[in-house]
Amino acid sequence: MTNRFYLFALLIGTVIAGCGDNEKKPATTASVAKKSEPMAPFRFHKLIEVSPGQSYDILSWGRGSLDAGSFMILHSDSSAIKYTTTTGDLDGAIVDVYNADMDLDGNPEILIQAKSKDTTNYTSIYAFEFSNNKANKLDFPKLNNSQRKGYRGSDNFYIRDGKLMREFPIFNGSGKEAKPTGAKRQLEYGLRSNEFTVKQLSKDSTDVADKKGVAAVTPVKQNTEKKTTSTKKSEKKSKSSSSKSKKKKKHKRRHQDEE
Repeated sequence: MTNRFYLFALLIGTVIAGCGDNEKKPATTASVAKKSEPMAPFRFHKLIEVSPGQSYDILSWGRGSLDAGSFMILHSDSSAIKYTTTTGDLDGAIVDVYNADMDLDGNPEILIQAKSKDTTNYTSIYAFEFSNNKANKLDFPKLNNSQRKGYRGSDNFYIRDGKLMREFPIFNGSGKEAKPTGAKRQLEYGLRSNEFTVKQLSKDSTDVADKKGVAAVTPVKQNTEKKTTSTKKSEKKSKSSSSKSKKKKKHKRRHQDEE
């Protein structure tokens, strides 16, 4: 009887101790997956899935200087079980990668934006169109003289309605003394026969301000001309009236002399 009592007491104590341990344990939290960073010598990685079974891994790599390196576009066609690699030299560091179909031919374009060392262009675009698991390199146009006017970098690229959009602030002056004017320039890039087309969507606010200034001067000149013409008319009237009064006086004098 005594042995049974001790055994029962021991069992109850074990259960109570177990419950106490459960209460003391901290509440477990779900682990949050961290964004994986590429390991050296890789510096940048972005995955773009164009369609099911069609994916593109874009990477940059290189050791040493961060101002130079290479890029790779790894195309995985899992449906056809084909895998291709496209490589090239890289000027600067990759900022972002974009996917579009600007010519609406069903072939995706991969556009790599890199921060260039060139202080004239500031941005480099490496563009490829993929068709039948082959990469066709596209020459991205540089800014012409009018588009480069006031350009100091700080480009903002994005895709809108299948087109590549580009915006950047306009500066006044050169070198370190250049100051932002508050105006922006917006360009739209398309693709036709594997060649880029570019057009400026809106006029710069500085140009609009200049045109408004010119238009404001014109009415002042017109008003001045109107005043001068009215003044001339009044002068003519005064001259004609004075000449008439003189004629009347002469006529009276002649009439008196005859009497």
